[in-house]
Amino acid sequence: MAGNGEIALLALGSNLGRRHHCLSGGRRALARGGQVVVRRCSRLYESAAQGGPPGQPPYLNAVIEVVSTLSPEDLLARCQEIEREFGRERRERWGARTLDIDILDFAGRVSGNPRLVLPHPRLHRRSFVLLPLLDVAPGWRHPLLGKTASQLAACLQDGGAIRVLDEEW
Repeated sequence: MAGNGEIALLALGSNLGRRHHCLSGGRRALARGGQVVVRRCSRLYESAAQGGPPGQPPYLNAVIEVVSTLSPEDLLARCQEIEREFGRERRERWGARTLDIDILDFAGRVSGNPRLVLPHPRLHRRSFVLLPLLDVAPGWRHPLLGKTASQLAACLQDGGAIRVLDEEW
């Protein structure tokens, strides 16, 4: 399958419940059925919640590189189905969540579709996305900005405290 699919970069995050379990379980669930193959995984990162309601617990974050035979829209549907499996409830924007899976990039495509904006519209401003992204694809180039992940990370101004965890996931 890996030779026939397209490369996508996904960000996973969790700040409710068994965070580690939600991330590793979400990664495994993506690979069910063979339409998504996980090629690379970042280390785990922990960061303070940014935006959204105050008082949220810290997030665990990671980025994975996958090869998928699904369309971007079908991959999004798969991600949202898995989020629900892990108890995600969409009550408020940027609220706490058991599992969040965002498509950062899908084969360099650009889309302004409100349902799935590609590349992810805020990825270049978030240390909790860019630092894990550096682990799996430091040379990845933003399709609109033309900068690599390394160049974007060097320009970060979000000031978010983030630390690498040594845990396997």
